Amino acid sequence: MRYVAQPAYVLHVRPWRETSLLLEVLSADYGRLGLVARGVQGPKRHVLRAALQPLQHIRFEAMQRGELALLTQAEAIDVAPQLLDDAMLAGFYINELLLRLAPRQDPHTELYAIYGQTRERLRARAPLAWTLRRFERDLLEALGFGFDLGHEGDGAPIDPAARYHLDPEHGPRRLLSERSADDRARAATGRALLALAADAEAPPQAEELAGLRRAMRRVIAHHLGGRGLKSWELVGELGRLTAGPQRDDSVS
Repeated sequence: MRYVAQPAYVLHVRPWRETSLLLEVLSADYGRLGLVARGVQGPKRHVLRAALQPLQHIRFEAMQRGELALLTQAEAIDVAPQLLDDAMLAGFYINELLLRLAPRQDPHTELYAIYGQTRERLRARAPLAWTLRRFERDLLEALGFGFDLGHEGDGAPIDPAARYHLDPEHGPRRLLSERSADDRARAATGRALLALAADAEAPPQAEELAGLRRAMRRVIAHHLGGRGLKSWELVGELGRLTAGPQRDDSVS
């Protein structure tokens, strides 16, 4: 199969042999693809090499040969967002999440639009934690793992004043009032769930965002099959070294 003038976002790049690269991209029409870019490490290939960086939007041509496609041409469509600190970690997180959850050559075409929208929110320095929760929601929905955030698993409307755990298979489950403070800290408020369901532009308060992050992480961890993300480990380590739990609650 030949890919011609196919738009894509670069998710991951690593060296291969002496002069080549192995890439993972999220394409507009074919979903996630693995590519081999041969001979891109020489001094005359710096323009191409610069285009093959994570978060870069490219247009490429390639020939599918087995599991990987051989890249024959690529060019940058725009300038990748210049992300620093927590925003850079957020970019790493969304890329890793797609690599782990989106299967290769499975054309979930909506993922391309979701990624592009999230990338622009990162570029615009939109509230970071809220940007990631919206991305998680849309990713799970696109992959068939989503559920109604406005109703409990049994169909009852979400109560803004209550707290909920997110069951990966059945959706929100109301937290009983006698549960421990630790259980309550890992639960999302009804207000936060309703804001996410409505795709509100303004994020919930910081404490509610923290509970929503923990509740969503449980769902994502379930679909990851018990093996966590490197970005989670990195954010946790940076939190211990720098900003403590505030960093852990804001990034992933």
